[in-house]
Amino acid sequence: MKVIQVIPAIILASVALWGQTTPAKLEFEVASIRPSGPQAPAELNVGLHIDGAQVRANHFSLKDYLGVAYKLKVYQITGPDWIASERFDISAKLPEGAKREQVPEMLQALLENRFQLKMHRDTKPLPVYGLVVAKGGLKIEALPADPDADDPSKGAIDVSGGGGRGRNVSIDLGKGSSFTLGDNKVYAKKLTMTTFADLLARFEDRPVVDMTELKGNYDLTLEFSPEDFRAMMIRSAIAAGITLPPEAVRLLDGASDAGLQTALQTVGLRLDPRKAPIEMLVVDHAEKAPTEN
Repeated sequence: MKVIQVIPAIILASVALWGQTTPAKLEFEVASIRPSGPQAPAELNVGLHIDGAQVRANHFSLKDYLGVAYKLKVYQITGPDWIASERFDISAKLPEGAKREQVPEMLQALLENRFQLKMHRDTKPLPVYGLVVAKGGLKIEALPADPDADDPSKGAIDVSGGGGRGRNVSIDLGKGSSFTLGDNKVYAKKLTMTTFADLLARFEDRPVVDMTELKGNYDLTLEFSPEDFRAMMIRSAIAAGITLPPEAVRLLDGASDAGLQTALQTVGLRLDPRKAPIEMLVVDHAEKAPTEN
């Protein structure tokens, strides 16, 4: 049987408001967008790196880049199927005096120009899972506060992930925050509950919204049966827009999320089915091949 491993897409950034008159968007001094080269069949490595004036991102889909640019989760972005499957590398240079927190705005301008994007916003009431504290209370403690954690001016931004067949899949979110999938476990280190909810959404058929009202960062480990863990990886692939062979999809027949709920109970959390208004970004048009650099 093929072992299927998937790296969740990584989302971080700021967002400019829509629907109001604003000055012309900032742009990168220079930027190139190229289709990602082939990777080894059992390997997948993705990353976003901002160091000084240099910005590099590799093996992201257009859907991933839109999430970075507009501070949206992948389930909030809809459009042609290929925006989740085709992968691109971006190399760019910040203009003199620009700040790293302005990168999302510059990425908006780059994507809209090179892919000839036409988009609109919409809000829809959708089924969600609310991440809440379970009866009996939380069974993990918040880590001591890090005064530098939210200061974007300190340290390079280096968000990367890697993994392959027979190896764990690890995502380094920077500043000591990370998570690892492997050995039928999910290891989370220094994650906020909002980030943890985003991670859980990769394994579900609907968005997961943090409703815990918990502050701070947490370390936690969730353990699963091999069958439940395999089903989670398959759901993650489907959520990321990856086309799987029919035999892999059939492994989901009869599978439930009971394993995830049981694992969450060990740390004092649970998922509650709810409905919530979700803001959506709808891609009406995008050129599959970006214009020349």
